[in-house]
Amino acid sequence: MEKVRTYLITGVAGFIGYHLAARLLAAGCRVIGIDNINDYYDVKLKFDRLAQLGLDSSALLKGEKRLGAGRFLFYRLDICDHDSLQAVFAEHSPGCVAHLAAQAGVRYSLQNPFSYINSNISGFLNILECCRHHPVEHLVFASSSSVYGANRAMPFSEQHNVDHPLSLYAASKKSNELMAHTYAHLFAVPATGLRFFTVYGPWGRPDMALFNFTRSILAGRPIEIYNHGNMKRDFTYIDDIVEGVVRVLELPPAPDPGWNAEKPDPASSAAPYRVFNIGHNQPVELLAFIELIEEFLGRKAERIMLPMQPGDVSETCAAIDKLQVVTGYRPQTPVREGVAEFINWYREYYK
Repeated sequence: MEKVRTYLITGVAGFIGYHLAARLLAAGCRVIGIDNINDYYDVKLKFDRLAQLGLDSSALLKGEKRLGAGRFLFYRLDICDHDSLQAVFAEHSPGCVAHLAAQAGVRYSLQNPFSYINSNISGFLNILECCRHHPVEHLVFASSSSVYGANRAMPFSEQHNVDHPLSLYAASKKSNELMAHTYAHLFAVPATGLRFFTVYGPWGRPDMALFNFTRSILAGRPIEIYNHGNMKRDFTYIDDIVEGVVRVLELPPAPDPGWNAEKPDPASSAAPYRVFNIGHNQPVELLAFIELIEEFLGRKAERIMLPMQPGDVSETCAAIDKLQVVTGYRPQTPVREGVAEFINWYREYYK
């Protein structure tokens, strides 16, 4: 990592944002973190992540908007606040931006569609405008495996069509890719989209399957299993995700000289833009995943089998050869080891 460069991370109090910040700070880098600390899930978990990064949690609870010293500076602000965001870019001139702030969750989008337009569309436009007017070396932004939507060709490849999203969340992430390409083309903003595949691990999100199942089993509550358990997910451990993000950050895209407008490749461009899958490439059956949780908890789950949720998909699997060729990325953490690490963290954190 380039220690003299300033890295700006949006969503720094979130799951991936926190782990990326910890990795960069441990490497001696300077990090500017931004998060609005909304209440989509337990804000205490977000405050505790920031405390792990060295921030004074009591000052955060009192509503301090700017906090930190040395190599880490935190701003509590919403990316929809255009003027405040521009001021941060103007003051700190970040070299690389990791845009991880977003309204997440497929199922939540069915009841709260406007929050996805505000955060994922309007907020991302503000990020792009900041990168345009305060030029950066590289914008890396979070996309999602959800963009593959109705596609059933496995493994999912960046060359596949993504014109059939099944949720507003997925549509917003595809929109991010299109918006980033436009800014790469018009204003030469070097942009890379990362399609994350089911990230899990310590300090994870409470709305994700591993966290939710663990919490319910320990509380003696039944767990809800959709599509009657006929699901597969490409579970990817957080350390592997962060390793991939760090590698990508250091490799800004250049226009592809071989790009052919008559046979356009969706994964590259004549502009400084590209997209990568970032996953484990080894999908796991959901019921086998649950059995691992039960094994490490030493308890059996009461199971409620339900039909498929609207907007969900039955299987995901990432083709990661493109990312491997460009960065050397190779996931290292078997799902058994990753689940054990999460449960050890969960027991310690919640006592």
